[in-house]
Amino acid sequence: MNRRRRTEILIKGSIELARGLVQSLEGKYEYRVTEAPNNGLVMIKQRETAKNSSFYLGEVLVTEAKVEIKGVLGLGIVAGNNEELAYLLAIIDAAYNAKLPETEKWEEGLLAEAAKIEAELMKRQGKLMLTKVNFETMQL
Repeated sequence: MNRRRRTEILIKGSIELARGLVQSLEGKYEYRVTEAPNNGLVMIKQRETAKNSSFYLGEVLVTEAKVEIKGVLGLGIVAGNNEELAYLLAIIDAAYNAKLPETEKWEEGLLAEAAKIEAELMKRQGKLMLTKVNFETMQL
């Protein structure tokens, strides 16, 4: 599983999954916080398709943290103000970057969480489709 997909699952899913993954590392490895969770602004870049040019749409508030495990850096960035999740993401990222053996066992839990996220999305889309109006069948 690539980094982007893993991070997406951890952000959209339950924070309990991220907590569980980090707890499986506690006591086994020392990690050093190189940058405590703090807020910042990130520019949102957008592509304008007609002219095929880029422009900045605006800024978004993010919380970022950096953690080091066995000399390997991990980064956690999350939109909004969520210090705990940014910190957990940084530890998980560092664990993957350091190729810790525990990370091999995490994929099953991440895939299960991805399935839950997908099921919830389908459920919401189903509810939304109930409100859809079919104008072809409306009589005047």
